Amino acid sequence: MFRNFNLENRVHREISKEKPRAAPRHKADLSRSSGGSESAETAELVSQKNAPLLGLLRSVYVESKDPAAAEASQEVGVETEGARRPLRFSLPGGHYGLVELSDVPRGKLTIAETLKALGSHQRQPQTWTLGKIAQEYSLDLKDTKALLEFFIPFQVHIIPPKTQSAKQIKAS
Repeated sequence: MFRNFNLENRVHREISKEKPRAAPRHKADLSRSSGGSESAETAELVSQKNAPLLGLLRSVYVESKDPAAAEASQEVGVETEGARRPLRFSLPGGHYGLVELSDVPRGKLTIAETLKALGSHQRQPQTWTLGKIAQEYSLDLKDTKALLEFFIPFQVHIIPPKTQSAKQIKAS
């Protein structure tokens, strides 16, 4: 409502205000840029190809290697490339449109296997140690340690109501 109040007068007042002046331009050195012969010679030198330099450029070969990738490939080894392992645990779910997996690449886990390994480790940490999980699922020790440290499955905490008169959902 107040946005449209006295709109026309406010617009005329803004339009009639004096416009700010632009800052003065810097005086350029016209003698350098106006020299026609110099600029033409410079443009010609830039566009001209230098045969000896082109030959040297063609002889250059750059080979780049990532040191982290080289270390990882040495740890994994050649025999594990393309190697797959059978699935240890899977959820039934073919009727939900999910593709039933039979094997996975070494060093990888499915979500079901991850949750099974983490649950086993939480229930029996003495039995399901870092090394046993790595051996059972064909994982690297570093990856298994990171999995146990950073991957936390969902936990459901049921908080009881403070009073007995609070409404509760009953199990069906």
